[in-house]
Amino acid sequence: MRIGRSLPRGRAAILTRFVKLVRNNPYEVGLDRQAANHVPLSPLSFLARSAAVYPDRVAVIHGGRRYTWAQFHARACRLASALKAQGVGRGDTVAVIAANTPEMIEAHFGVPMAGAVLCTINTRLDAQAIAFILGHCEARVLITDTEYSATVADALALLDELPLVIDIDDAEGPGGERLGVRDYEAFIASGSPDFEGEDPADEWQAIALNYTSGTTGNPKGVVYHHRGAYLAALSNMIDWEMPRHSVFLWTLPMFHCNGWCFAWTLAANAGTHVCLRRFEPRQVLAMIREHRVTHYCGAPVVHAMLAYAPQEWKAGIAHRVHGLIGGAPPQVPVIEAMQRMGFEITQIYGLTEVYGPAAVCAEPPEWRALDVAALAAKKSRQGVRYTAQEGMAVLDPDTLAPVPRDGRTIGEVMFRGNMTMKGYLKNPQATAEAFAGGWFRSGDLALVHPDGYVQIKDRAKDVIISGGENINSVEVEEVLYRHPAVRAAAVVAKPHPKWGETPCAFVELTPGAAVGEAELIAHCRANLAHYKAPTRIVVGELQKTATGKIQKFALRERARRLEAEVEPEPVAIIDNGVKQ
Repeated sequence: MRIGRSLPRGRAAILTRFVKLVRNNPYEVGLDRQAANHVPLSPLSFLARSAAVYPDRVAVIHGGRRYTWAQFHARACRLASALKAQGVGRGDTVAVIAANTPEMIEAHFGVPMAGAVLCTINTRLDAQAIAFILGHCEARVLITDTEYSATVADALALLDELPLVIDIDDAEGPGGERLGVRDYEAFIASGSPDFEGEDPADEWQAIALNYTSGTTGNPKGVVYHHRGAYLAALSNMIDWEMPRHSVFLWTLPMFHCNGWCFAWTLAANAGTHVCLRRFEPRQVLAMIREHRVTHYCGAPVVHAMLAYAPQEWKAGIAHRVHGLIGGAPPQVPVIEAMQRMGFEITQIYGLTEVYGPAAVCAEPPEWRALDVAALAAKKSRQGVRYTAQEGMAVLDPDTLAPVPRDGRTIGEVMFRGNMTMKGYLKNPQATAEAFAGGWFRSGDLALVHPDGYVQIKDRAKDVIISGGENINSVEVEEVLYRHPAVRAAAVVAKPHPKWGETPCAFVELTPGAAVGEAELIAHCRANLAHYKAPTRIVVGELQKTATGKIQKFALRERARRLEAEVEPEPVAIIDNGVKQ
């Protein structure tokens, strides 16, 4: 049948011309994808390049250990080869519980080179949470630092099927029990330094798995793909204006969003990783001075501890240092103090679901004329989208209409683009809810200033961010409900001068019960990772709506008023900027 026979003459002519154009489009003929012109994007390519171009430059410093880029590449290849010999490949998960050591960086390359997916697990989780993650991701291999052997051993005891366990026995660490059949160094020695590894079959292939607390008791597994990791790594360089061969100090835990993807960024940068097992301000400042560190990252508490450290600890740091601050909005006085130290602080904003940083407070040249206080106020905003994140907007959550740039109207921050997760592992419902309307919904509330810069005004109401760590209030409430004296419980964020926020619980007791704050805090600490336990618990009748719903907004206000009261310091140590 001739095209357009039953159509009006004008429309038929238009359709005929369209079909002819498509058939004869010279840009669609003989220009197909092939091996020579289309390679899936992957951060693995960064390592191969740095090893080839800068083989003798120092890639990693850890205590007395030094690895060049050629040596580091060979070690990653050995790890990949050894994993392949164990039958590890595409669709498999390799979990790592480790401090910021060379082995953790090597896993970021060696595991995906074997075709597998890397799952870095928070070292401060309790045994039950670790066991859930290992079981949920079906980990074939677990690489674990002996420092965490006690908790890991308890976690393994909860599993029906055990992964192959490989021990990292780091000379810089405190030691601990070996749980595996082989030591890490012996394991990679069995592999080949000439192993070429596997390029991803498709850049959509999973590269990493990061667990977030989400909105339910069990964490959700956020799946990253090679393309997103590649773009996130490059965006870190671009948006932070990192020069080639930067020296990066690992004050940020690598288990957080793959070290916010800087594990891959430094390979693209051909820079130097300076490893750090534990954050101690005096040691950090000494390392900045000794290694002439140019860049570091961390939660506001990290920067605050450096800013307010004794002056003698800061002596001798004469070069420019750049700090990236995220995890919670920074306090203006902290930014001011860092500026006066000669440290350049840049604010970033993001979530696990968008590869960590997805927005940056980019600084236009005219800001340089501002005084310190005015500049600090500007720097406290979350800013604009990352270069490689295609979309960031503050939208009405119901209509998806953009809020006006008036600095007043509140909406929800949403993202979309190639730096957005594939979805939640084995959780299609949560994935669909997160992507409803064609955007990733952050749950964070913000406004937009006339210059287009976004500023967060409130976070997802049930998530507490303490020292850069997300704490799920529902999880804490569930533990409180397990106490026989507790009838009702609600947990909200309470401002804290050091940690930014800490959990504050309000509980209502069963009739006739008698229990004090100390006992309830001890109960929480016995059943949760210590950083999740409330620092204050207020016993009394809870405010409720007519339908019996606890009025959390009223409790948040009560918690704010508690800030002025003296409270005991949480039993904690600083570990890469986050309390334990």
